[in-house]
Amino acid sequence: MKKISIIIPVFNEKDTFKLLLEKVEQANFCGLEKEIIMVDDCSTDGTTEILKELSANYKVLFHEKNQGKGAAIKTAVKEATGDFVCIQDADLEYLPDDYDKLLPLLINNEADVVYGSRFKNKENLKNFILKNKIANKFLTLLTNILYGAEITDMETCYKAFKREFIQGITIKSNRFDFEPEITAKVMKKKARLKEVPISYVGRGHEEGKKINWKDGIHAILTLIKFRFID
Repeated sequence: MKKISIIIPVFNEKDTFKLLLEKVEQANFCGLEKEIIMVDDCSTDGTTEILKELSANYKVLFHEKNQGKGAAIKTAVKEATGDFVCIQDADLEYLPDDYDKLLPLLINNEADVVYGSRFKNKENLKNFILKNKIANKFLTLLTNILYGAEITDMETCYKAFKREFIQGITIKSNRFDFEPEITAKVMKKKARLKEVPISYVGRGHEEGKKINWKDGIHAILTLIKFRFID
């Protein structure tokens, strides 16, 4: 049986994490064997203690200092042993059941990388905070211009890869600039990238969302930088 490595970067998500993990456990993931890899990025709200309790039954890794989402993903990717690798945020903006839409394209060797696009599902448009929607649209447009691409959602969390593909990429970004960097390198490798519609319920900063306008600036700079180097 083929296996899926589910990477969950975690930072200060004590209010949502246990429910999210339950949903991951309940999700089918196309019937693949599951390897769940969680990385605690030095949480300060009690999440670390929850993960220590779970470490007896799951693969849990701990950062000694906060480094960022990208760093947590890099740590987990090195430990992945599945045939495929997917990324799951520790909040409840995305539904784990939606991976059943992404994985068949990898299982059937129709793609090397699959993105879950929030914008291909029109039902999601009402669930975006306006400024976040505008920022996402702009960053995706910039990606398409710089890399000659035709994608609809560069910043989506839901990305699934063949393991050998993502482990063959050297990721340098430690924070939210992971998303533009991995997309840039996927495009430059001319990978077979496909998108499928997914569900999405956005949350605000008062609910724990951590990305902000500074991360948007870093994303722009990252897209430009990796167009010409590496």
